[in-house]
Amino acid sequence: MAKEKTAYVCSSCGQESPKWIGKCPACGQWNTFKEIRLAPDTPSRGMPAAATVGHSLRKSRALRLSEIEGRDDPRIDLHDAELNRVLGGGLVQGSIVLLGGEPGIGKSTLTMQTMLALADKRILYISGEESAHQLKMRAERLAAQPSAPTDHLLILCENSLETIFEHIRDEQPELVVIDSIQTIATDEVDSAAGSIAQVRECASQLLRFAKTSGVPVILIGHITKEGTLAGPKILEHIVDTVIQFEGDQHHLYRILRSMKNRFGSTSELGIYEMQQTGLRPVSNPSELLLTDQHDGLSGVAISTAIEGMRPFLLETQALVSSAAYGTPQRQATGFDQRRLNMLLAVLEKRVGFKLMQKDVFLNIAGGLRVTDMAMDLSVIAAVLSSNVDTPIESLWCMAGEVGLSGEVRPVSRIEQRVAEAERLGFQHIIIPRLNLQSLDRKKVGIEIHPVRKVEEALRVLFG
Repeated sequence: MAKEKTAYVCSSCGQESPKWIGKCPACGQWNTFKEIRLAPDTPSRGMPAAATVGHSLRKSRALRLSEIEGRDDPRIDLHDAELNRVLGGGLVQGSIVLLGGEPGIGKSTLTMQTMLALADKRILYISGEESAHQLKMRAERLAAQPSAPTDHLLILCENSLETIFEHIRDEQPELVVIDSIQTIATDEVDSAAGSIAQVRECASQLLRFAKTSGVPVILIGHITKEGTLAGPKILEHIVDTVIQFEGDQHHLYRILRSMKNRFGSTSELGIYEMQQTGLRPVSNPSELLLTDQHDGLSGVAISTAIEGMRPFLLETQALVSSAAYGTPQRQATGFDQRRLNMLLAVLEKRVGFKLMQKDVFLNIAGGLRVTDMAMDLSVIAAVLSSNVDTPIESLWCMAGEVGLSGEVRPVSRIEQRVAEAERLGFQHIIIPRLNLQSLDRKKVGIEIHPVRKVEEALRVLFG
Protein backbone atom coordinates (compact mmCIF):
# COMPACT_ATOMS: atom_id res chain seq x y z
CA MET A 1 0.00 0.00 0.00
CA ALA A 2 1.60 3.24 -1.12
CA LYS A 3 1.80 5.96 1.45
CA GLU A 4 -0.49 8.90 0.79
CA LYS A 5 1.22 12.27 0.55
CA THR A 6 -0.27 15.72 0.92
CA ALA A 7 0.99 19.17 0.14
CA TYR A 8 -0.27 22.74 0.09
CA VAL A 9 -0.43 24.76 -3.14
CA CYS A 10 -1.16 28.46 -3.54
CA SER A 11 -4.20 28.83 -5.80
CA SER A 12 -2.93 32.22 -6.97
CA CYS A 13 0.63 31.52 -8.11
CA GLY A 14 1.18 27.77 -7.70
CA GLN A 15 3.78 27.99 -4.90
CA GLU A 16 4.11 24.70 -2.99
CA SER A 17 4.65 24.21 0.73
CA PRO A 18 4.80 21.11 2.93
CA LYS A 19 2.58 22.85 5.51
CA TRP A 20 -0.16 25.46 5.52
CA ILE A 21 0.96 29.11 5.44
CA GLY A 22 -1.30 32.10 5.95
CA LYS A 23 0.51 34.41 3.51
CA CYS A 24 2.09 33.15 0.30
CA PRO A 25 5.80 34.09 0.27
CA ALA A 26 5.82 34.23 -3.56
CA CYS A 27 2.80 36.39 -4.48
CA GLY A 28 1.91 37.88 -1.07
CA GLN A 29 -1.74 36.74 -1.13
CA TRP A 30 -3.46 35.69 2.08
CA ASN A 31 -5.37 32.43 2.70
CA THR A 32 -4.67 31.00 -0.75
CA PHE A 33 -2.96 27.74 0.25
CA LYS A 34 -5.14 24.68 -0.40
CA GLU A 35 -4.37 21.12 0.67
CA ILE A 36 -4.03 18.59 -2.13
CA ARG A 37 -3.34 14.87 -2.16
CA LEU A 38 -0.35 13.94 -4.24
CA ALA A 39 -0.21 10.85 -6.42
CA PRO A 40 1.32 7.79 -4.65
CA ASP A 41 4.89 6.74 -5.23
CA THR A 42 3.77 3.82 -7.40
CA PRO A 43 4.10 4.30 -11.16
CA SER A 44 1.32 6.37 -12.71
CA ARG A 45 -1.55 4.38 -14.15
CA GLY A 46 -1.94 6.91 -16.96
CA MET A 47 1.64 6.45 -18.06
CA PRO A 48 1.49 2.95 -19.54
CA ALA A 49 -1.41 4.01 -21.75
CA ALA A 50 0.53 7.03 -22.89
CA ALA A 51 3.68 5.02 -23.53
CA THR A 52 1.88 2.37 -25.58
CA VAL A 53 0.48 5.02 -27.91
CA GLY A 54 3.81 6.51 -28.92
CA HIS A 55 7.48 5.75 -28.47
CA SER A 56 8.81 3.89 -25.50
CA LEU A 57 10.80 5.75 -22.91
CA ARG A 58 14.57 5.81 -23.30
CA LYS A 59 17.36 6.38 -20.84
CA SER A 60 18.56 9.95 -21.12
CA ARG A 61 22.15 11.19 -21.09
CA ALA A 62 23.76 14.60 -21.00
CA LEU A 63 24.71 16.07 -24.39
CA ARG A 64 27.20 18.75 -25.33
CA LEU A 65 25.60 21.76 -26.91
CA SER A 66 27.64 21.15 -30.08
CA GLU A 67 26.21 17.62 -30.33
CA ILE A 68 22.62 18.81 -30.46
CA GLU A 69 21.30 19.15 -33.99
CA GLY A 70 19.55 22.47 -34.65
CA ARG A 71 16.28 22.06 -36.55
CA ASP A 72 12.89 23.66 -36.80
CA ASP A 73 10.04 21.99 -34.98
CA PRO A 74 7.63 20.27 -37.41
CA ARG A 75 4.32 22.11 -37.39
CA ILE A 76 0.76 21.29 -38.38
CA ASP A 77 -0.96 23.84 -40.61
CA LEU A 78 -4.33 24.61 -39.00
CA HIS A 79 -5.69 26.33 -42.15
CA ASP A 80 -6.37 29.45 -40.10
CA ALA A 81 -3.97 32.35 -40.74
CA GLU A 82 -4.79 34.11 -37.45
CA LEU A 83 -4.41 31.00 -35.29
CA ASN A 84 -1.22 29.97 -37.10
CA ARG A 85 0.24 33.44 -36.48
CA VAL A 86 -0.52 33.36 -32.75
CA LEU A 87 0.96 29.86 -32.39
CA GLY A 88 4.12 30.94 -34.20
CA GLY A 89 3.50 29.31 -37.58
CA GLY A 90 1.31 26.33 -36.74
CA LEU A 91 0.78 23.65 -34.11
CA VAL A 92 4.00 21.94 -33.03
CA GLN A 93 3.86 18.15 -32.89
CA GLY A 94 4.06 16.83 -29.35
CA SER A 95 3.11 20.19 -27.83
CA ILE A 96 0.31 20.93 -25.37
CA VAL A 97 -1.69 24.14 -25.87
CA LEU A 98 -4.02 25.75 -23.33
CA LEU A 99 -6.85 27.91 -24.73
CA GLY A 100 -8.59 30.06 -22.10
CA GLY A 101 -11.44 32.54 -22.17
CA GLU A 102 -14.68 33.65 -20.58
CA PRO A 103 -17.80 31.46 -20.84
CA GLY A 104 -19.60 32.00 -24.14
CA ILE A 105 -16.73 33.91 -25.78
CA GLY A 106 -16.26 31.29 -28.52
CA LYS A 107 -13.52 28.89 -27.35
CA SER A 108 -15.37 25.73 -28.39
CA THR A 109 -16.55 27.38 -31.61
CA LEU A 110 -13.00 28.30 -32.61
CA THR A 111 -11.70 24.83 -31.77
CA MET A 112 -14.49 22.97 -33.54
CA GLN A 113 -14.27 24.95 -36.77
CA THR A 114 -10.48 24.51 -36.79
CA MET A 115 -10.79 20.75 -36.32
CA LEU A 116 -13.39 20.51 -39.10
CA ALA A 117 -10.93 22.15 -41.49
CA LEU A 118 -8.20 19.56 -40.74
CA ALA A 119 -9.64 16.84 -42.96
CA ASP A 120 -6.21 15.24 -43.43
CA LYS A 121 -5.74 14.52 -39.70
CA ARG A 122 -7.38 11.94 -37.46
CA ILE A 123 -8.69 13.95 -34.51
CA LEU A 124 -10.19 12.83 -31.20
CA TYR A 125 -12.44 15.55 -29.70
CA ILE A 126 -13.15 14.82 -26.02
CA SER A 127 -15.96 16.78 -24.40
CA GLY A 128 -16.71 16.69 -20.70
CA GLU A 129 -19.37 19.40 -20.81
CA GLU A 130 -21.57 18.80 -23.86
CA SER A 131 -23.33 15.80 -25.30
CA ALA A 132 -22.57 14.28 -28.68
CA HIS A 133 -25.85 15.66 -30.04
CA GLN A 134 -24.89 19.21 -29.06
CA LEU A 135 -21.51 18.85 -30.74
CA LYS A 136 -23.20 17.49 -33.87
CA MET A 137 -25.47 20.55 -34.10
CA ARG A 138 -22.50 22.91 -33.67
CA ALA A 139 -20.49 21.10 -36.31
CA GLU A 140 -23.37 21.34 -38.80
CA ARG A 141 -23.66 25.07 -38.15
CA LEU A 142 -19.91 25.64 -38.55
CA ALA A 143 -19.33 23.41 -41.57
CA ALA A 144 -18.11 25.48 -44.52
CA GLN A 145 -19.95 23.13 -46.92
CA PRO A 146 -22.79 20.76 -45.98
CA SER A 147 -21.09 17.94 -47.91
CA ALA A 148 -17.65 18.52 -46.35
CA PRO A 149 -16.02 15.31 -45.01
CA THR A 150 -16.25 14.87 -41.24
CA ASP A 151 -15.19 11.23 -40.80
CA HIS A 152 -11.76 12.36 -39.60
CA LEU A 153 -13.30 13.87 -36.42
CA LEU A 154 -14.08 11.42 -33.60
CA ILE A 155 -16.31 12.60 -30.75
CA LEU A 156 -15.96 11.21 -27.22
CA CYS A 157 -18.01 12.38 -24.23
CA GLU A 158 -16.01 11.24 -21.21
CA ASN A 159 -14.73 12.62 -17.88
CA SER A 160 -12.40 9.83 -16.73
CA LEU A 161 -8.76 10.28 -17.71
CA GLU A 162 -8.07 6.53 -17.57
CA THR A 163 -10.93 5.85 -20.01
CA ILE A 164 -9.68 8.64 -22.27
CA PHE A 165 -6.25 7.02 -22.48
CA GLU A 166 -7.87 3.68 -23.39
CA HIS A 167 -9.74 5.34 -26.29
CA ILE A 168 -6.54 7.09 -27.39
CA ARG A 169 -4.75 3.73 -27.47
CA ASP A 170 -7.56 2.17 -29.52
CA GLU A 171 -8.16 5.05 -31.97
CA GLN A 172 -4.54 6.21 -32.49
CA PRO A 173 -5.44 9.88 -33.16
CA GLU A 174 -3.03 12.42 -34.64
CA LEU A 175 -4.44 15.29 -32.52
CA VAL A 176 -6.36 15.34 -29.24
CA VAL A 177 -8.72 18.09 -28.02
CA ILE A 178 -10.06 18.18 -24.46
CA ASP A 179 -13.00 20.50 -23.66
CA SER A 180 -12.45 21.32 -20.88
CA ILE A 181 -9.59 20.37 -18.57
CA GLN A 182 -11.64 21.36 -15.50
CA THR A 183 -14.14 18.56 -16.18
CA ILE A 184 -11.58 15.74 -16.43
CA ALA A 185 -10.73 13.66 -13.34
CA THR A 186 -8.35 10.80 -12.58
CA ASP A 187 -8.84 8.00 -10.07
CA GLU A 188 -5.37 8.58 -8.67
CA VAL A 189 -6.52 11.78 -6.92
CA ASP A 190 -9.28 11.62 -4.34
CA SER A 191 -11.00 14.96 -5.03
CA ALA A 192 -13.68 16.42 -7.25
CA ALA A 193 -13.08 17.31 -10.89
CA GLY A 194 -11.89 20.88 -11.31
CA SER A 195 -10.00 20.98 -8.02
CA ILE A 196 -6.37 22.04 -7.86
CA ALA A 197 -5.14 18.48 -7.41
CA GLN A 198 -7.23 17.08 -10.28
CA VAL A 199 -6.33 19.81 -12.76
CA ARG A 200 -2.66 19.51 -11.91
CA GLU A 201 -2.47 15.72 -12.12
CA CYS A 202 -4.54 15.47 -15.32
CA ALA A 203 -2.47 18.14 -17.04
CA SER A 204 0.76 16.41 -16.00
CA GLN A 205 -0.35 13.05 -17.41
CA LEU A 206 -1.53 14.65 -20.66
CA LEU A 207 1.80 16.44 -20.98
CA ARG A 208 3.60 13.14 -20.46
CA PHE A 209 1.45 11.57 -23.17
CA ALA A 210 2.09 14.42 -25.64
CA LYS A 211 5.86 14.35 -25.17
CA THR A 212 6.22 10.57 -25.38
CA SER A 213 3.85 10.02 -28.32
CA GLY A 214 4.39 13.20 -30.38
CA VAL A 215 0.63 13.79 -30.56
CA PRO A 216 -0.31 17.45 -29.88
CA VAL A 217 -2.97 18.11 -27.25
CA ILE A 218 -5.23 21.17 -27.10
CA LEU A 219 -6.77 21.92 -23.70
CA ILE A 220 -9.69 24.31 -23.27
CA GLY A 221 -9.81 26.02 -19.87
CA HIS A 222 -12.14 28.35 -18.02
CA ILE A 223 -11.10 31.63 -16.45
CA THR A 224 -12.07 33.05 -13.08
CA LYS A 225 -13.94 36.27 -12.39
CA GLU A 226 -10.57 37.99 -11.96
CA GLY A 227 -9.73 37.11 -15.57
CA THR A 228 -7.10 34.45 -14.84
CA LEU A 229 -7.15 30.81 -15.86
CA ALA A 230 -8.98 28.65 -13.36
CA GLY A 231 -6.87 26.16 -11.45
CA PRO A 232 -3.39 26.58 -10.04
CA LYS A 233 -0.83 28.76 -11.75
CA ILE A 234 1.25 25.62 -12.16
CA LEU A 235 -1.10 24.68 -15.03
CA GLU A 236 0.33 27.53 -17.10
CA HIS A 237 3.85 26.34 -16.27
CA ILE A 238 3.10 22.78 -17.41
CA VAL A 239 1.81 23.55 -20.90
CA ASP A 240 3.92 24.76 -23.82
CA THR A 241 1.59 27.49 -25.07
CA VAL A 242 -1.10 29.58 -23.38
CA ILE A 243 -3.44 31.55 -25.63
CA GLN A 244 -6.38 33.58 -24.38
CA PHE A 245 -9.57 34.45 -26.23
CA GLU A 246 -10.80 37.93 -25.31
CA GLY A 247 -13.64 40.20 -26.29
CA ASP A 248 -17.10 41.42 -25.39
CA GLN A 249 -20.01 39.07 -26.03
CA HIS A 250 -22.09 42.05 -27.16
CA HIS A 251 -19.60 43.05 -29.89
CA LEU A 252 -18.54 41.29 -33.06
CA TYR A 253 -14.78 41.17 -32.63
CA ARG A 254 -12.63 38.76 -30.64
CA ILE A 255 -8.90 38.93 -29.94
CA LEU A 256 -6.67 35.88 -29.62
CA ARG A 257 -3.55 36.64 -27.56
CA SER A 258 -0.50 34.52 -26.86
CA MET A 259 0.35 34.73 -23.15
CA LYS A 260 3.13 32.13 -23.30
CA ASN A 261 4.73 30.32 -26.23
CA ARG A 262 7.79 28.08 -26.06
CA PHE A 263 7.82 27.73 -29.86
CA GLY A 264 7.22 31.30 -30.97
CA SER A 265 6.72 34.93 -30.07
CA THR A 266 4.21 36.17 -27.50
CA SER A 267 3.81 39.44 -29.42
CA GLU A 268 1.47 38.03 -32.05
CA LEU A 269 -2.24 38.75 -32.08
CA GLY A 270 -5.22 37.32 -33.95
CA ILE A 271 -8.52 39.08 -34.61
CA TYR A 272 -11.82 37.33 -35.42
CA GLU A 273 -15.30 38.50 -36.28
CA MET A 274 -18.19 36.54 -34.79
CA GLN A 275 -20.76 35.58 -37.41
CA GLN A 276 -23.76 33.28 -37.54
CA THR A 277 -21.68 30.61 -39.24
CA GLY A 278 -18.74 30.86 -36.84
CA LEU A 279 -15.62 32.97 -36.38
CA ARG A 280 -14.17 34.67 -39.46
CA PRO A 281 -10.47 35.63 -39.38
CA VAL A 282 -9.94 39.37 -39.92
CA SER A 283 -6.82 39.93 -42.01
CA ASN A 284 -7.20 43.74 -42.22
CA PRO A 285 -8.75 45.02 -38.97
CA SER A 286 -8.20 48.73 -39.68
CA GLU A 287 -10.76 48.93 -42.47
CA LEU A 288 -13.39 47.20 -40.32
CA LEU A 289 -12.77 49.15 -37.12
CA LEU A 290 -12.93 52.56 -38.83
CA THR A 291 -16.22 54.07 -40.02
CA ASP A 292 -17.00 57.14 -42.09
CA GLN A 293 -19.99 58.11 -39.95
CA HIS A 294 -18.06 60.42 -37.59
CA ASP A 295 -17.42 63.26 -40.05
CA GLY A 296 -18.51 66.51 -38.46
CA LEU A 297 -19.00 64.94 -35.03
CA SER A 298 -17.05 66.05 -31.98
CA GLY A 299 -15.38 63.71 -29.51
CA VAL A 300 -13.85 61.32 -32.09
CA ALA A 301 -10.10 60.91 -32.69
CA ILE A 302 -8.24 58.31 -34.76
CA SER A 303 -5.19 56.62 -33.25
CA THR A 304 -2.58 54.35 -34.80
CA ALA A 305 -2.23 51.54 -32.28
CA ILE A 306 -0.12 48.40 -32.27
CA GLU A 307 -1.26 45.25 -30.51
CA GLY A 308 1.28 42.48 -30.66
CA MET A 309 3.11 43.00 -33.95
CA ARG A 310 0.13 44.30 -35.92
CA PRO A 311 -0.61 47.99 -36.53
CA PHE A 312 -4.18 49.15 -36.98
CA LEU A 313 -6.21 52.32 -36.64
CA LEU A 314 -8.87 52.74 -33.98
CA GLU A 315 -11.61 55.24 -33.20
CA THR A 316 -11.40 56.81 -29.77
CA GLN A 317 -14.78 58.19 -28.74
CA ALA A 318 -15.29 60.57 -25.81
CA LEU A 319 -18.30 62.34 -24.31
CA VAL A 320 -17.89 65.20 -21.84
CA SER A 321 -20.97 66.63 -20.14
CA SER A 322 -21.83 68.57 -17.01
CA ALA A 323 -22.06 66.43 -13.89
CA ALA A 324 -25.65 65.98 -12.78
CA TYR A 325 -24.59 64.98 -9.27
CA GLY A 326 -21.93 66.13 -6.87
CA THR A 327 -19.31 63.57 -7.89
CA PRO A 328 -18.45 63.48 -11.61
CA GLN A 329 -18.32 60.11 -13.35
CA ARG A 330 -15.27 58.67 -15.06
CA GLN A 331 -16.00 55.59 -17.18
CA ALA A 332 -13.88 53.89 -19.86
CA THR A 333 -14.70 50.96 -22.13
CA GLY A 334 -11.75 49.23 -23.77
CA PHE A 335 -9.23 51.53 -22.04
CA ASP A 336 -7.60 51.55 -18.61
CA GLN A 337 -9.74 53.78 -16.39
CA ARG A 338 -6.83 54.64 -14.08
CA ARG A 339 -4.85 55.88 -17.07
CA LEU A 340 -7.86 57.93 -18.17
CA ASN A 341 -7.91 59.64 -14.77
CA MET A 342 -4.21 60.41 -15.13
CA LEU A 343 -4.67 61.90 -18.61
CA LEU A 344 -7.54 64.05 -17.38
CA ALA A 345 -5.32 65.35 -14.58
CA VAL A 346 -2.59 66.19 -17.13
CA LEU A 347 -5.16 67.96 -19.33
CA GLU A 348 -6.32 70.06 -16.37
CA LYS A 349 -2.93 70.77 -14.77
CA ARG A 350 -0.69 71.25 -17.84
CA VAL A 351 -3.10 72.54 -20.46
CA GLY A 352 -5.51 74.45 -18.25
CA PHE A 353 -8.88 72.90 -19.17
CA LYS A 354 -11.11 72.51 -16.12
CA LEU A 355 -12.85 69.14 -16.14
CA MET A 356 -13.35 68.79 -12.40
CA GLN A 357 -17.13 69.23 -12.63
CA LYS A 358 -17.60 67.25 -15.87
CA ASP A 359 -18.61 63.66 -16.54
CA VAL A 360 -16.19 61.94 -18.91
CA PHE A 361 -17.08 58.77 -20.83
CA LEU A 362 -14.54 57.05 -23.09
CA ASN A 363 -15.07 54.21 -25.55
CA ILE A 364 -12.79 52.34 -27.94
CA ALA A 365 -14.94 51.54 -30.98
CA GLY A 366 -15.36 47.91 -31.97
CA GLY A 367 -15.40 46.44 -28.46
CA LEU A 368 -11.62 45.90 -28.38
CA ARG A 369 -9.49 46.41 -25.30
CA VAL A 370 -6.19 48.07 -26.19
CA THR A 371 -3.20 48.58 -23.90
CA ASP A 372 -0.97 50.56 -26.28
CA MET A 373 0.38 53.71 -24.59
CA ALA A 374 0.42 55.48 -27.97
CA MET A 375 -3.33 56.01 -27.64
CA ASP A 376 -2.84 58.66 -24.93
CA LEU A 377 -2.74 61.50 -27.46
CA SER A 378 -5.98 60.42 -29.15
CA VAL A 379 -7.71 60.10 -25.77
CA ILE A 380 -6.80 63.66 -24.80
CA ALA A 381 -7.77 64.95 -28.26
CA ALA A 382 -11.16 63.21 -28.17
CA VAL A 383 -11.91 64.50 -24.65
CA LEU A 384 -11.03 68.06 -25.57
CA SER A 385 -12.97 67.84 -28.84
CA SER A 386 -16.09 66.79 -26.96
CA ASN A 387 -15.52 69.41 -24.24
CA VAL A 388 -15.37 72.34 -26.70
CA ASP A 389 -17.81 70.65 -29.13
CA THR A 390 -15.42 71.04 -32.05
CA PRO A 391 -14.87 68.10 -34.42
CA ILE A 392 -11.40 67.02 -35.48
CA GLU A 393 -10.85 67.31 -39.21
CA SER A 394 -11.15 64.12 -41.20
CA LEU A 395 -8.07 62.26 -42.50
CA TRP A 396 -6.12 63.18 -39.34
CA CYS A 397 -4.66 60.56 -37.00
CA MET A 398 -2.13 60.57 -34.17
CA ALA A 399 0.13 58.46 -31.98
CA GLY A 400 1.96 59.45 -28.82
CA GLU A 401 2.41 58.62 -25.16
CA VAL A 402 1.67 61.45 -22.73
CA GLY A 403 3.83 61.92 -19.63
CA LEU A 404 2.86 63.48 -16.32
CA SER A 405 4.55 66.77 -17.18
CA GLY A 406 2.54 67.08 -20.38
CA GLU A 407 5.32 65.98 -22.75
CA VAL A 408 4.60 63.69 -25.71
CA ARG A 409 6.94 60.74 -25.37
CA PRO A 410 8.18 58.61 -28.31
CA VAL A 411 6.45 55.36 -29.23
CA SER A 412 7.75 52.11 -30.70
CA ARG A 413 7.60 51.04 -34.36
CA ILE A 414 6.67 54.46 -35.68
CA GLU A 415 7.41 53.36 -39.28
CA GLN A 416 4.67 50.73 -39.13
CA ARG A 417 2.18 53.19 -37.68
CA VAL A 418 2.85 55.83 -40.34
CA ALA A 419 2.74 53.25 -43.14
CA GLU A 420 -0.63 51.90 -41.94
CA ALA A 421 -2.11 55.42 -41.79
CA GLU A 422 -0.78 56.21 -45.26
CA ARG A 423 -2.14 52.94 -46.67
CA LEU A 424 -5.66 53.77 -45.47
CA GLY A 425 -5.61 57.20 -47.10
CA PHE A 426 -4.91 59.51 -44.14
CA GLN A 427 -3.20 62.77 -45.05
CA HIS A 428 -1.95 64.06 -41.66
CA ILE A 429 -0.45 62.33 -38.64
CA ILE A 430 0.77 63.77 -35.33
CA ILE A 431 3.76 61.98 -33.82
CA PRO A 432 6.27 62.73 -31.03
CA ARG A 433 9.16 64.91 -32.12
CA LEU A 434 11.74 62.42 -30.86
CA ASN A 435 10.43 59.78 -33.29
CA LEU A 436 11.67 61.84 -36.23
CA GLN A 437 15.18 60.49 -35.66
CA SER A 438 14.15 57.00 -36.81
CA LEU A 439 11.81 58.10 -39.63
CA ASP A 440 12.77 58.97 -43.20
CA ARG A 441 10.32 61.73 -44.17
CA LYS A 442 11.31 61.55 -47.84
CA LYS A 443 9.85 58.05 -48.17
CA VAL A 444 6.57 58.97 -46.48
CA GLY A 445 3.61 60.20 -48.52
CA ILE A 446 1.70 61.58 -45.53
CA GLU A 447 2.23 64.96 -43.88
CA ILE A 448 3.90 64.54 -40.49
CA HIS A 449 3.34 66.97 -37.62
CA PRO A 450 5.95 66.41 -34.87
CA VAL A 451 5.05 67.75 -31.42
CA ARG A 452 6.89 67.91 -28.12
CA LYS A 453 4.09 68.80 -25.70
CA VAL A 454 0.35 68.19 -25.44
CA GLU A 455 -0.52 71.84 -26.00
CA GLU A 456 1.40 71.78 -29.29
CA ALA A 457 -0.66 68.84 -30.50
CA LEU A 458 -3.93 70.52 -29.48
CA ARG A 459 -2.82 73.71 -31.22
CA VAL A 460 -2.17 71.78 -34.43
CA LEU A 461 -5.61 70.11 -34.24
CA PHE A 462 -7.78 73.04 -33.14
CA GLY A 463 -5.68 76.09 -34.06
